[in-house]
Amino acid sequence: MTSKYRTLKDIPLEEVLTSGTSLCAGCGGMLLVRIFEKVLGSDAITVNAAGCMSLASVFPLTPFKSSWFYVAMPSAPAAAQGIRDALDLLIRKGKIDAKDDLKVVVVTGDGAASDIGLQSTSGALHRGLDFYYLVYDNEAYANTGFQASSSSPYASATKTTTPTEILPEGSLLTKKDLFEIWRAHKPPYIATISPAYVMDMMRKIEKASQYKGPKLFIAHSPCPPGWDIDSDIVIRIAKLAVETGIWPLKEAAYGEVTHSLISRTRRPVEEYLKLQGRFEHLFKPERKVKIIQEFQKRVDDYWKNVTK
Repeated sequence: MTSKYRTLKDIPLEEVLTSGTSLCAGCGGMLLVRIFEKVLGSDAITVNAAGCMSLASVFPLTPFKSSWFYVAMPSAPAAAQGIRDALDLLIRKGKIDAKDDLKVVVVTGDGAASDIGLQSTSGALHRGLDFYYLVYDNEAYANTGFQASSSSPYASATKTTTPTEILPEGSLLTKKDLFEIWRAHKPPYIATISPAYVMDMMRKIEKASQYKGPKLFIAHSPCPPGWDIDSDIVIRIAKLAVETGIWPLKEAAYGEVTHSLISRTRRPVEEYLKLQGRFEHLFKPERKVKIIQEFQKRVDDYWKNVTK
């Protein structure tokens, strides 16, 4: 399909998400939700799993022009199912016109997406629920103090993976591959997106809209307080994640994976790591060469398989 989003001038002017929230300054997740809501428009109802974004809409005030429904962390896909079923029933009974139908969207952090809410998500996928699923991946349980989640990357420091002399890496575990977990369920569309690549994001949302069924978007979401970065370098960090190959931009329609961007020369992962306080232990008081090399090797191994 030919996209109507060719340049940044094509970004919709209407703001579905207005200013004035209690979220952290520079929140990468908030920027992603703003663009997501712009593309979908006001004819959507968003189901929010408990997390950072719960602070976006706090009774009795809300920055959303569209509907916003807040539920417990593991329950968002189940709530989305109930809303979708109710809309379909009302349309079938003639209570509302089909043209007044709403898009159902789940907005969730990586903790609910990869851990606490994975069971209900798998059930929704199995049932073929027609919904959009947006994950703002800040790679930890950021809303409760930045504890490790199964999305936290290797060698990162969190409140529960503090580097020590015995374990200088911090986190020893590999980030869970939510993209492949979803792909195993064979949904019609899944993609990764980044706040530094807005046009790529908008085109993917537009492309997904042609499919009925579960549609996943995993969004790289720099977190200023959790990652210990200044709010003015959020987009720089997001761009470096793509340029180093740490965050691949890709999509899959009914299983076949394609990459939106494959760089012939990737920047060293060190350029991304050294700007963030959560990786400071890799450089101070001395440079942890072996750990940095291991991080680089894991990224290189991924791209070796992509470019074969």
